[in-house]
Amino acid sequence: MSTSAVPSGLIQPHDTSSGQPQTLQPLYVLAWFLCALFYFYQYAIRSAPGIMQDELTQAWGNSHLGLMITTYYVVYALMALVVGVLLDRYGAHATLPLFITITGVGCLIFAEGSPFAGVAGYIIQSIGAICAFVGASYVAARYLPARRLALFVGLTQCLGMAGAAFGSKPTRILIDPQTSFHVSWQTAWLGFGAIGIALAVAVWSIMPRDAGDSADLHSHLSVANLLKPFRIIFSNPQSWYAGLIGGLLFVPTTIGALGWGASMLSQGENTTMSFAASDVSMVPIGWVIGCPLLGWISDRIGRRKPVLIGGAIVLLAASLSALYVPVGVMPRYSVALVMGIASGAAMIPFTSMKEVNPPEVKGTAAGVMNFLVFGTTGLMAPLVSALMAGGADSMTDYHRAFMPLVIGIVIAIGLSFALRETGWAATVSSGKR
Repeated sequence: MSTSAVPSGLIQPHDTSSGQPQTLQPLYVLAWFLCALFYFYQYAIRSAPGIMQDELTQAWGNSHLGLMITTYYVVYALMALVVGVLLDRYGAHATLPLFITITGVGCLIFAEGSPFAGVAGYIIQSIGAICAFVGASYVAARYLPARRLALFVGLTQCLGMAGAAFGSKPTRILIDPQTSFHVSWQTAWLGFGAIGIALAVAVWSIMPRDAGDSADLHSHLSVANLLKPFRIIFSNPQSWYAGLIGGLLFVPTTIGALGWGASMLSQGENTTMSFAASDVSMVPIGWVIGCPLLGWISDRIGRRKPVLIGGAIVLLAASLSALYVPVGVMPRYSVALVMGIASGAAMIPFTSMKEVNPPEVKGTAAGVMNFLVFGTTGLMAPLVSALMAGGADSMTDYHRAFMPLVIGIVIAIGLSFALRETGWAATVSSGKR
């Protein structure tokens, strides 16, 4: 049964209560696209210091990359909780342009050129950048049809991964002294800042001028009112299921493939580093394919859990193949690509998180979801590093170190059965209106 065949009265309950449109409206799609473009932009600038590492080391003597990245993600995770509340309380028009501007200003500070300005500017970027995915998800949940929510959440992640996969190359070309486009790395950051400010103006101009959701819930400022959305979400077991599932399905690719995958192939499988890097690069390309594809399938059939569980099972099979099937047995790059595509299932819980909680806390729910996913990553990363025992020289070492990631996929599959089905087909079959 196609989504277009769903009777207009048989939609998810929060559609009507939140005033959410039942058809795509061009202005709202454009508003979402600008938010998703912000996600692409923040991923591109997030990866820029790594692309500029040689230039930064030459300028500073030490690129401070480790400190910058660690601090970035700590601030990013904590701000996920803050930005969700602001979206729910004040709406997208008042919140998103501000955070995009903060991101752009962080780029301009980085362009000053000193080590202090670089670290400070990068941290300021993280304060604004968290609003990209959370904001795009909020706009999709508020202004786009609920039956298309998983698709647009997947498309948002797709654009982010495109920023990670393809945003680095133009930056490298710009600052490479061997190219005719050569500019200094400081000038590149000035350009990033200008893009951010321009994007903030565009979002401010296009975004619907609605206030936040539910004046009753988000009334006068007080500690009790600020904590109320968090009590609603954290007291809901379904929120914990969604957060843990999403986190456990992300870490095999983020920690495993992108973090240690190239090392495993070069040292454990004795491949060249060039092959290892090319193989691992297929994972984010798989994300670009899998995130919107699995979201579209979920929306098409009107169910979340079959797509989530099916994708997780394929991810488990691909992860086991990467660990236990020697290189050369499977078609070149196929295992990494399938891992990336299947891990798109991790986006389904982001949709479920909004659907298992009241619509008036959709922004806070998105923030909590990001916090739980990054929290899971923060717990699993040192565990894998500890199991490396200071290094890994054989596949046996990698088997031991990566086993928690494999077990995590199995746990995620088990938790998926406890996650409530929120797709429109389940609503129709249950007779809810």
